[in-house]
Amino acid sequence: MKEAHLAYTPEELMAIIISREVRNLETVGVGAASPIPAAGCLLAEQLHAPQATIIILGSKEYHPFLGGSSELHFLAQRGELDLFFLSGLQIDSLGNINLHVLGDYQAPKMRLPGAYGSAMLYYMARRVILFRTEHTRRTFVEKVDFVTAPGITSARVYRPGGPTKVVTPKAILGWDRTNKKWYLESLHPGITVADVLENTGFPLEIPSSLTITLSPTDKELQTLRTTVRAKLEKIYPEFAQQKILA
Repeated sequence: MKEAHLAYTPEELMAIIISREVRNLETVGVGAASPIPAAGCLLAEQLHAPQATIIILGSKEYHPFLGGSSELHFLAQRGELDLFFLSGLQIDSLGNINLHVLGDYQAPKMRLPGAYGSAMLYYMARRVILFRTEHTRRTFVEKVDFVTAPGITSARVYRPGGPTKVVTPKAILGWDRTNKKWYLESLHPGITVADVLENTGFPLEIPSSLTITLSPTDKELQTLRTTVRAKLEKIYPEFAQQKILA
């Protein structure tokens, strides 16, 4: 692929990385407050996954349900959701995510919106990609303050899905399902291993052969900033205007 010579925002890079994870013919779900995965899915649809079924809660064009957003949950429970995206104010070494509280549950420092089906989707979507626009030790912690959705479950529990990776502005962290831990899958251009380790609150496995994330191509950036941006303005107008370069 020809690499771009244009500058790009961290959000654009993350959206492009996510787009590369979407496969043609998959059914892909995006939550109601997830503009970066939404941008990535729309980009994938334009470039390499034209036959993927894209579901973006809160949109009109990409919301095929008549009975409300709960139908996405039913889709996952039937085993028909191939890919979903989740985030969390905290993500820990065991793949747990926290969308509920910071601090003690009975007297929290901050109360968050909660899960709204995230725990079930973390189990039932065949692949789950986590994302976070902040890569710091207050996000990537050794142990979350509250487990909204667990990364690891007993072998006796039916769980076709689970974490596969985390996309951040610094790196891609991969999930080792065998050893139940995170490893450094890819460094973004200009980021060092020391930078990632310094900003991650738990140990990371470092592969002997480290991969550098492919920079956005001219085609990816152009498509993101034109066709995708126009579509995204109908769903996330503020994000499209501020985080995607015109």
